[in-house]
Amino acid sequence: MPPAPCVILATLNARYIHASLGLRYLLANMGALRSRTVLREFTISRDRREIADELLGLLGEAAPARTQVLGLGVYIWNLTQTCELVRMLKHARPALKIVLGGPEVSHELEGQEIVGLADHVVTGWGEVSFPTLCQALIDGPRPLMKVIAGEQPPLSQIALPYAEYSQSDLAHRLLYIEASRGCPFKCEFCLSSLDKTAWAFDLDRLLAALDDLYRRGARNFKFVDRTFNLKIDNALRILLFFFDRLGPVPAFAPGLSVHFEVIPDHLPDRLKQVIARFPPGVLQFELGIQTFNVEVQRRISRQQNEAQTLANLRWLVESSCVHLHADLIFGLPGESMRSFAQGFDRLLALRPHEIQLGMLKRLRGTPIGRHSVTHAMVFRTDPPYTVLQTDAVAAADMERFARLARYWDLLGNSGRFKRSLAILLGPPEQSAFCALLRFSDWLWARTRLTSGLTPEALVDHLFEYLSRECAIDADHCRSALLADYIDSGARARPRALQSVLPVPRPATRQSTPGQQARQRQHRASRFLQLGSTPQPSATVAAHEEA
Repeated sequence: MPPAPCVILATLNARYIHASLGLRYLLANMGALRSRTVLREFTISRDRREIADELLGLLGEAAPARTQVLGLGVYIWNLTQTCELVRMLKHARPALKIVLGGPEVSHELEGQEIVGLADHVVTGWGEVSFPTLCQALIDGPRPLMKVIAGEQPPLSQIALPYAEYSQSDLAHRLLYIEASRGCPFKCEFCLSSLDKTAWAFDLDRLLAALDDLYRRGARNFKFVDRTFNLKIDNALRILLFFFDRLGPVPAFAPGLSVHFEVIPDHLPDRLKQVIARFPPGVLQFELGIQTFNVEVQRRISRQQNEAQTLANLRWLVESSCVHLHADLIFGLPGESMRSFAQGFDRLLALRPHEIQLGMLKRLRGTPIGRHSVTHAMVFRTDPPYTVLQTDAVAAADMERFARLARYWDLLGNSGRFKRSLAILLGPPEQSAFCALLRFSDWLWARTRLTSGLTPEALVDHLFEYLSRECAIDADHCRSALLADYIDSGARARPRALQSVLPVPRPATRQSTPGQQARQRQHRASRFLQLGSTPQPSATVAAHEEA
């Protein structure tokens, strides 16, 4: 049996597919302690007692003369569960030194239960300060301070973490990549607003590490840079790195998927020329629109060239094969439901593949809280610190929006209801957001559910709402729902389609990764063709003729 480690690095991820980049940075920079350090990841859904038992088993029997350290990454999604875990571990093994790090314990530490339970907290950057702290705890002299401000070294002195991704990670998980740290923008809802600027890693060094990952079989890359296209020369080199690995045209897109967070108003022509060369299914861009309300943008210190943003979105939709994921935030100071609806309708008309509707959160340390008094903003005091009401949006309307966002994800972002959704949202001259809100209110009153709604249940509810509540021709609705249902690949039999569904064929094995399958669903429809009359697909017509 191998000796028990001196240091364990651990965290609770939201899902298994997420691999902790922060812990791998720490592991790569442990220096003399690297051989005595292990990394363990869990998910927030796992029983905390099981996690505690596994960690204690890894640590082995307690030895009075031996110091062992557990470093825990603490984030907004795992704070509650990690606090429970720390409580259990401290009860079972009081001598274990527990060190916390991560965004949730880097700001506003006063009164946090988890901080009180832990031995030490490293705020901010940890690549230098955490190994130094571990060395002091194990070999002495013991540190006197509980809270240690993380040292920010030059990026050239930080060991890159990508060799710490295992073969299992490469095969089954998203690989998070960081070409730069920080952000020069000051959007007050974001922790990156606290940065003074953005710092880029040496690109030759980074590309060498990416090449090694690719040669080992990595195909799913997600860049975590807040502003990937801030430095155009660097962005071009990274894009060309991936383009060169696609191979000749007949062998395009061998399962490669690359995600970037992009500044929407900063796409010069030389960047567009490279983007346009990529085939479908490879590039995914996340564009943070957040709000089209210029006054709200000014209030939260957000810089955004609206005309350029709109022009770039149109170009990406019409002239590229990029999968577009655009973000809007509800609940910003001074933003009303009506103002947000106008922004949603405007964005929807541009036809991105997905529109993520998020609710404002008051992340610890962010400046957004300075508007609380002026705009009567009330936030939850527990994670995820979501806004509950403002002077422009009552609490009841916040709840309505939360339900609408969930239903929109099931209907719009899933890509399963392209024709049916066009009927629901109505012609372009009407507000799609208002139509969606009416359906959301009706569905909530009907089901009192925002989760557990299967595609079959949604088909039945949509048919009832469109044909009865909206008095739209039943055959027209059924035809659109049938085409959507068959194209989605679903195989159950909704009540509304019983009379027209073809006999199901034997299931075939699906090997397409989830993210790529979702993108393929959207590519098949090129999102919402608003204002067009839904027609049955060729597949449906063939079944009906048979």
